[in-house]
Amino acid sequence: MPIPRLQLLIIDPQNDFCDLAAAALPVPGATADMQRLSQLIQAQGHLLDAIHVTLDTHQKLDIAHPSWWCNASGEAPPPFTQISIADIENGIWQARHPQQQAYSLAYVQALAQSGRYQLMVWPEHCLQGSWGQQVHDGLAKSLADWESDYGLKVNYIRKGYNPNTEHYSAIQAEVPDPADPASQVDTVWIAMLARADTLLIAGQALSHCVASTIDDLPAQLGESYLQKMWLLNDCSSPVPGFEMIADTFISKMRIRGMHSVCSREVDLSQLTATSQSKEQHHA
Repeated sequence: MPIPRLQLLIIDPQNDFCDLAAAALPVPGATADMQRLSQLIQAQGHLLDAIHVTLDTHQKLDIAHPSWWCNASGEAPPPFTQISIADIENGIWQARHPQQQAYSLAYVQALAQSGRYQLMVWPEHCLQGSWGQQVHDGLAKSLADWESDYGLKVNYIRKGYNPNTEHYSAIQAEVPDPADPASQVDTVWIAMLARADTLLIAGQALSHCVASTIDDLPAQLGESYLQKMWLLNDCSSPVPGFEMIADTFISKMRIRGMHSVCSREVDLSQLTATSQSKEQHHA
């Protein structure tokens, strides 16, 4: 089997994140992002050796959904409420089911220790089997055509189904569940990504799941792996209100070695040639 040198990683390209009328958590610009990504696959898919697609997939009852929580009056928090350790300790928000109270506090404490995110209550989104959980139509067709045209299988990866933890990063959950391998690092998949000379990255949302994945990859594959990573910056957009955070993060990753390029300008054959040149240099 040939080494999959040029790989594409698409993070959560789903209807609920696209700026469509029925979307639960629309990201402005996401639909156009998916259209550009679809065009890239149609035009240059013959140069891609592997495509990975993560699918954010939730149950209705989820620690980051309103129905998990309530105040003293039994009211659920509105979407985009942040819940802190103090909020739980002071009774501002509590787990609706009393048996989940101790775990919920321990979870938010673990989040605080990681220092990456505070618990955010999101609108119910990407529910298993729903329209919102499905891949954007145009991109789904391009992915299906790529499989038919080149006899290769798109690697679909479900994340987020464990209701007891958030799962922004494609690599692992924010607080991995020891009893759930799907919330932990998939070493087989990491080994596949490690074989890439070039990894293109796109998807939604830039400020959250894309950024978390970018952050986790070098932690698993080494700092030098950033040199292999290319963000398709016109195929990923931030959640409203988080634009500056996303820009600052991406700037820092570029300083560390990650590249970025526009899908409308990139010539994947040049990236392939670069990969082949690297291999010959190290042979």
